[in-house]
Amino acid sequence: MNSVDITLENAQQLLIDESFKRPVVVDFWADWCAPCKSLMPILEKFATQFNGAFLLAKVNADEQNVIASQFGVRSLPTVMVIKDGQPIDGFSGAQTEIQVRDLLEKYLPKPWELPLAEAQQLMAASDYASALPLLRKAYDESKHLAAIAFLLVESNIALNRLESAEAILSTIKAVDRNEQYDELIAQIALKKQIAKSPELLALEAAYASESDNMDTAYQLALQYVQAKDYRPALELLINILRKNRSYGDGQARKTLTDLLVLLGKGDPLAIEFQRKLFTLLY
Repeated sequence: MNSVDITLENAQQLLIDESFKRPVVVDFWADWCAPCKSLMPILEKFATQFNGAFLLAKVNADEQNVIASQFGVRSLPTVMVIKDGQPIDGFSGAQTEIQVRDLLEKYLPKPWELPLAEAQQLMAASDYASALPLLRKAYDESKHLAAIAFLLVESNIALNRLESAEAILSTIKAVDRNEQYDELIAQIALKKQIAKSPELLALEAAYASESDNMDTAYQLALQYVQAKDYRPALELLINILRKNRSYGDGQARKTLTDLLVLLGKGDPLAIEFQRKLFTLLY
């Protein structure tokens, strides 16, 4: 519920009790009040936009004069912000959309805080795959806050997406490169050392000496997939398809498309190689 009309019957529940759960923005208005008619659409727009982060409580001051009197309303429109049962801010008279937004943003969570909180809960449960898209959303909406970047890197490391983790770390400003940054760098280096099995090392050596051998390239790509080192796997597969689109009776193409599905539509690596595949095929 984003907005509601207030009556004597629901005032206690929706003006007071509800304010202990989320901010309640009370709009005192009347039919004869021209500024009220300009202000209400602005408030309704933000109520929809913030999608339940606050409750817009509309009070017709003529019909609910007892409520208006209890809140000491002397002129219309009057807007009050109620939190924990008490009015904590507000204004009287006409306001611009920018002024209304400035008031609301003081008491509402930032748009990126909700997906961030959900992502942190998933990370606590070790569900890094589900946390990743939420962290990307929070990271973009927060305009690339370093604290969220570190969580994004941590999730990528847990999923063995080491190149993605390195790419994010490379964007961190020098002023934000703290102990946590150094720890993440060390984790990536250690993961890289552990990930290389004897089979993988042997195939890398074989591919280095015969890079035109598509069979070796394909087997190396499969080893990279098994090690969850997805970028080099995708690079090898796309190169195979450039040379032979039907390699292995279409097996290389199937492996590549399966890997893109595994990464997910919102994954930057999946988006990059989906474009490369589309360009190659069409």
